[in-house]
Amino acid sequence: MSATEWLTADWPAPERVRTLTTSRQGGVSPAPFDSLNLGDHVGDAPENVAANRALVAQHLPAEPTWLVQVHGSRVVAAETVDSLTDADASFTRTANVVCTVMTADCLPILLCDRAGTVVGAAHAGWRGLCNGVVEATVTAMRQPGAQLMAWLGPAIGPDAFEVGTEVRDAFMAADPRSAQAFSMIDDDKYLADIYLLARLRLAGLGIDEVYGGDCCTVIERGRFFSYRRDGRTGRMASMIWLED
Repeated sequence: MSATEWLTADWPAPERVRTLTTSRQGGVSPAPFDSLNLGDHVGDAPENVAANRALVAQHLPAEPTWLVQVHGSRVVAAETVDSLTDADASFTRTANVVCTVMTADCLPILLCDRAGTVVGAAHAGWRGLCNGVVEATVTAMRQPGAQLMAWLGPAIGPDAFEVGTEVRDAFMAADPRSAQAFSMIDDDKYLADIYLLARLRLAGLGIDEVYGGDCCTVIERGRFFSYRRDGRTGRMASMIWLED
């Protein structure tokens, strides 16, 4: 299966800014990791993960910079990443260095500046998003928000993301405007719109040029991995880099 099954960001980025987001299709892993699982921490055979990563690398200028994601807000320069780097976002100004985040319901956010001089990728689960991973990534990129644009990759959709009161309270404590992203189901359960929560955070940074945010990893079973739906499952990757 070819990379035509995967996604690229639909946004007006400079030509040298390149992106790729894998789907669950196109790899060698058996169920429940079928088939293009890129996560080396989910129970899939290491040789299958290595083969899948090699398949993806064929479409990139260099090996992706794989982070050890911990649902935090640490951001690192992608060119400094090794196999033991704990972080949830990376950025680079160096050509052919591939910023990479893995997801299976959490929100991948890709960022670039209008001049095509810096790119970044953030893994925004609700904890990371609430605790400032987007703000930390933008700070590391050292560009004013008005000069940046963002693309929201495939994540759990607003009709599938059920959360408790503690999640809403955490977002509300940081920004009361977050109330609009929650719909009450009953006294202590809400449906949350992680795409809207991200857009609010981006807007707060002056980033109004935001694209994507129209997938649902839970509902689109044949296309995406979903931890919320399946529990034991694989991981997709969202990548961004600067061409020479």
